[in-house]
This record gives sequence, C-alpha cells and structure tokens, in this order.
Amino acid sequence: MSATEATADMAAASTSRVSTPSTGRIGAIDLARGFAVCLMILSHGTNGLMPLDDFPAWGQVPVHAITKFSSSLFVIVFGIALAVAFVPRTTAPDWPQRRNRLLWRGLVVLFWYKVLTVVEMYGRHDTAAIVDTLLYRDFPSFVEILGFYAIALLWIPWLLPLWAKTPAMLRWLSPIPVAFASWWLLHHFDFWGVPQLQALIVEHPDYYTWGQLARGPLILIGLLIGGVLLQAYRAPRTRWALAGVLALVSAALFAWFAICAGELRPLLVEIARNTGKHPPQLMFMLFSTAGAFALLALAVAGGERLAAWLRPIAVIGSDALMAFIVHISVIFLVLREGMGLYQSVTYERALVLTGLLLAATATWIWLWSAMKRALKRTPDTDVQRK
Repeated sequence: MSATEATADMAAASTSRVSTPSTGRIGAIDLARGFAVCLMILSHGTNGLMPLDDFPAWGQVPVHAITKFSSSLFVIVFGIALAVAFVPRTTAPDWPQRRNRLLWRGLVVLFWYKVLTVVEMYGRHDTAAIVDTLLYRDFPSFVEILGFYAIALLWIPWLLPLWAKTPAMLRWLSPIPVAFASWWLLHHFDFWGVPQLQALIVEHPDYYTWGQLARGPLILIGLLIGGVLLQAYRAPRTRWALAGVLALVSAALFAWFAICAGELRPLLVEIARNTGKHPPQLMFMLFSTAGAFALLALAVAGGERLAAWLRPIAVIGSDALMAFIVHISVIFLVLREGMGLYQSVTYERALVLTGLLLAATATWIWLWSAMKRALKRTPDTDVQRK
C-alpha cells in the first residue's frame, strides 16, 4: 500500500497512519512524534511531582530546557502527518469520508481533553474551578495542548483541499502572513474584551494556552515538509538530502539564538521555566524550533532503520493520544493522589519514576496495538476456517 493510501485512524496530535511496506506506517514520522511525546513526558513527569524551583541546576539546564523542543516538534509533525496521509487524497472520491474521520477524531480528542482536565485538577482544585475550566473560563496546563489539537482538527480538514490546490509559491510563503496576522491581532485587537478567546486564537500571557494562529505557522511548515517527505522518503539519497536541509535550518536557528542570547545560561534557565512560551516570543521559539528541526532531521535521516532501533520511542509516537492518557493518568492519579509523592521526592527519584513511566507507556501502547490487530484478524480467521 502506498503512502497516500494511509488510513485515518490517528492519534491525537499526530493524525497519521502512513505507509511502509511492512507496517503500514512511515517510521520517521512515528519516531519524530515519539521524540516529542517522550520529551513532553519527561517534562510532565518531573514537574508533575515537584516544583520547578526545586530542580537542581543541571535539572533545569540542560534537562528541562531540552524538553522545550517538544512543543514545536509536536506541531510540525502534526502538519507533516496531514501532508503525507491526507493532502494527496483531497481529490479522491472518498475525501468526504476521510474528512469526516478527521472531524470525528477532533471530537474524540476534545472528549479526552475534558476528561484529562478533570484528572489534572482533581484533588487540587474545588469543583467550581474545575467547572470553569471545562467551560473555557480558564485553562489547565499539563493537558492544554490536547485542546489545541481538538480545535485544529475541527477546522484544518476544511483547509486541506484548498491547500492542495494552492500554487507552490504561495504555499511556501504562507507561514509569513499567518505569523504576521497572529502578531498583529495579539498587539492591536482586544477580542471584544474576552481574554479566553484571545488565548485560544493568539494566546494570552495570563493563560497557558496554545493559540491556533500563534502556532499556525508551524503547522504550515509541517505541511510543506510533509509534501517534500512524501516524495523523497523512499529514495535514500533524497531522504538524506532533506535531512541535511533540516539540519542546516536547525544550525542556522541555533546560531541566531546564540548571537542574540548574550549570557547563554541565564537565558536557558528562563526558557526551561517557560519564559516566552505563551504567547510565543522570539528567543523561546528560536531555541524550540531549532531543537525540533534537529530531532526531525535525525528521524528523517535514520528512516525505518533508526525507528526500528529506537522502537520504544517510535511505539510511543505511533499513538500520541494513548500516550497522553496513560502518562497524565499515572502522574496525577497514581503517583500524586494514590502514592502521595507530590513534593515528597528528590529530582533524581522523579527522573527514575519518569523513566519507568516512559517504559510503561511504550509497553501499554504496544499491548493495546497488538490487541487491536488480533481483534481485526479474528473474523477473517473464522471465515477461513469455515
């Protein structure tokens, strides 16, 4: 089955089941998404058990600073997956069905976003605060990115046919006007005095929220990279050439960051503490996207072989929604509420527990996927036996 014949059974924040001859997937996409999810779990696993102020210096830089690569990588891979699995099918007769599956996936992600919001806030906030958050009067922090993807999956499917028909030059220029629109609205429009609406569209300094327009340029960049990846992935030379370009972009962004940084370590400490993340500011985004491009270049260059070598990471990346459900539930229900470990562990122990959580997440997803495959095979087997 070709890469353009991928199914629409996607994980949240990932939206791709793309083809390889043996597994039905492109391993580089799973691996890149796995990098993003694992870094996110590393951040949540430590910060979910102890305040950032209690981290040792080496825990903030480099460990917690490096986790900031995940936010940009996640969004870029989201765009890549859409470009590989769905854009080529926008002119197919079955596109309405594929589009509707994407819309349904958005509703599924929205459901789990609300469920995990309760999980995150349970035991630490009163009922009124939880209800306010569920009704978008406030926002959670650990699970808020699911809210971003849920909303994105409700409007992006309508954009994809237009994207497929847009001339290449306009597509390559598209991140610029979207970034400008986000900046202009952030600084010159009051959103009718509704800060929550601003937070959802271009982000707000009082809310830990991912804005659709604020992160829109990264989705478009992912769509552009995905279009190239779809053509280049099967030929090693062209795949390595793409990986080389991504690595050069990463190096250029890191160089820009270093030139503008002044004193490097204090700035990295601030980035580790999420300064400049919401709304996105230049220095945070330079560092985050530079790391994202570096990890993406590694995944593309390694291809299926590296995905096989780093299979636990790729497995986590193969079902990002399940990874989210598992790690948030374990952190907040098991480790914090059940075992009472919040603010009662050392940073080193928090890292060990996070490592175990990563292994448990990969194992659970592998078992879950194996069970689904077995259930799908059972009817066919029964028919053959008859």
